[in-house]
Amino acid sequence: MALSEHKELEIYRRVFHASPDYIAFSRLSDGTFIDVNPGFERLLGFRREQVVGRTSFDVGIWPDGEEQQRIRYAELLRRDGMVKDYPGRLRTADGRIIEVEASANVVSIDGEQILIAIVRDVTERKRAETALREADRRKDEFLAMLAHELRNPLAPISMAARLLTLAPLDASRVQHASQVIARQASHMASLVDDLLDVSRVTRGLVTLRKETMDLKSAVSDAAEQARALIENRRHHLCLELDPQPALVHADRLRVVQIVANLLTNAAKYTPEGGRIALAVQVLPDRVQLRVKDNGIGMAPELMPHVFELFTQGERSPDRSQGGLGLGLALVKSLVELHGGGVAACSDGRGAGSEFSVWLPRAASEGNVMAAASATALPPARPLRILVVDDNIDAAETLALFLRSQGHAVRTAYRAEQALALAASEPPEVCILDIGLPEVDGYQLARRLRECGQTCGATLIALTGYGQESDMQQSRAAGFDRHLVKPVDTRLLATELSGL
Repeated sequence: MALSEHKELEIYRRVFHASPDYIAFSRLSDGTFIDVNPGFERLLGFRREQVVGRTSFDVGIWPDGEEQQRIRYAELLRRDGMVKDYPGRLRTADGRIIEVEASANVVSIDGEQILIAIVRDVTERKRAETALREADRRKDEFLAMLAHELRNPLAPISMAARLLTLAPLDASRVQHASQVIARQASHMASLVDDLLDVSRVTRGLVTLRKETMDLKSAVSDAAEQARALIENRRHHLCLELDPQPALVHADRLRVVQIVANLLTNAAKYTPEGGRIALAVQVLPDRVQLRVKDNGIGMAPELMPHVFELFTQGERSPDRSQGGLGLGLALVKSLVELHGGGVAACSDGRGAGSEFSVWLPRAASEGNVMAAASATALPPARPLRILVVDDNIDAAETLALFLRSQGHAVRTAYRAEQALALAASEPPEVCILDIGLPEVDGYQLARRLRECGQTCGATLIALTGYGQESDMQQSRAAGFDRHLVKPVDTRLLATELSGL
């Protein structure tokens, strides 16, 4: 049933007044506004009585420098009698410039050409699109850096491995090649650890083991971690530590990581022979740590994004600074997990940078942790150990290390082979790779637990997966320990020394 003219007009009137978008009627002949809706008033901030009877130029809704926008808009209207989703910019009553999209039609009413324009504010959408494009660009740059950084240590590892196959081999050559492989493998492991750390921290999967501690003791550990890089680049590190206890309630390992990342960042982005100053100040309600350098500084446009993922400053063509640019993102996330805050400042390129971290000050000393110095590997009584890994090189090198510690070790590369060896001579410890073919490490662990000869053995999972869910799955399968590849030999030795 057709609507009556009255109802049809009422519907149009209600749409006109209820629309959240700007709707305006104007004469095509001189551009004078005939009427505007409440959406126009909300979007631009001009009242209806300020607009009706005046042109858009009189009202002042066009920003300076938008002549081409207006010319193109008018050309489309003359040619097609309409425009759809035309992008542009308008000025509001309070002087702000907003991004808009306009759709318009020219209609004839009582012989007069009338322009009906509907305009939508897309400022936030445009900002979101720009942010997404920037994030995508940073992600692409990050992936390129990741490929570069992973290839770097592979080259010396590959060369050292080839050298070990050449004859004759003297002890010094073997030692040098072994040191190269160990050092570069450690570097690769640290890159992977950074990636996993970022993933865990940003998803809120990190559990902090907080104790009352003196922040200054973490500074010494962090300085030791960054020492090799600082000395290699011939920097001078100056420590300015408040004499009173800088007590915070924090996870010691994570605080060391925070400070080490700041020192490493300063060392990388400061030309050789630079100066790095680390200061700890105790304030009434917080403890503040500042790391200042006289390095390459930061451009103003980088400052708002310096703690974001996939963000890095300008690099030299040879990427001599190295790294993945995750350190500062980790710093911010870890500090905020502790209830603290971060800040960065720089006077521009070539003017150095300063990074500040603050943590809530602890009320009393409580249980102040002291760092234990790490020297020789902890001793362990000789154990019968079964190593199971389908990667023969991985199994044999781990077995060599364990034998060097005085243990009796046998290796297997398949689950069935492992079960046969376990039955013939029950091991006290089984180190099992999770990703075994056919029968995986979880299934193998369950079968060892069901066997009377190995039900009491210590089972250690060895895997490339280290999330909390992976550890829970290991425990459910019967494992006593869960270690992540590449295995930390000190951690493994510590675990074995307790058996």
